[in-house]
Amino acid sequence: MADVHSNEVRSYNMSQIKGKNTKPEILVRKFLFAKGLRYKLHDSKLPGKPDLVFPKYKTIIFIHGCFWHGHEGCKYFVIPKTRTEWWSAKIDKNKEKDMDSIKKLEDDGWRIFVVWECNLKSNKREEVLNDLYNKIIH
Repeated sequence: MADVHSNEVRSYNMSQIKGKNTKPEILVRKFLFAKGLRYKLHDSKLPGKPDLVFPKYKTIIFIHGCFWHGHEGCKYFVIPKTRTEWWSAKIDKNKEKDMDSIKKLEDDGWRIFVVWECNLKSNKREEVLNDLYNKIIH
């Protein structure tokens, strides 16, 4: 099956996908900041450049997009029908890097929480965010 977009349009579309300051990330940041928690953003000194770092609580939060990080069993994670092998390899490599980063951080004594994009949809959001806040402070 051929791509429905030209190379130029596909390239532009892909260039617009952000790696930092995504909507799910901002949603979590605003919630936790309003609760009084302070954090570092994208600390490049730590493996995987975690989205949020809470040094006071020795806690790290990764906010993962379901597609890019291969959220198994999620309706938002579907391998594209074009270039399937390439996409599968890319997402598998992302998952491998995620696991490697988490292992290194845990070995250094950090508590790790992963928040999936799908869990921030409006029907689950409040419960997930409150649960995350309680886990951080305890």
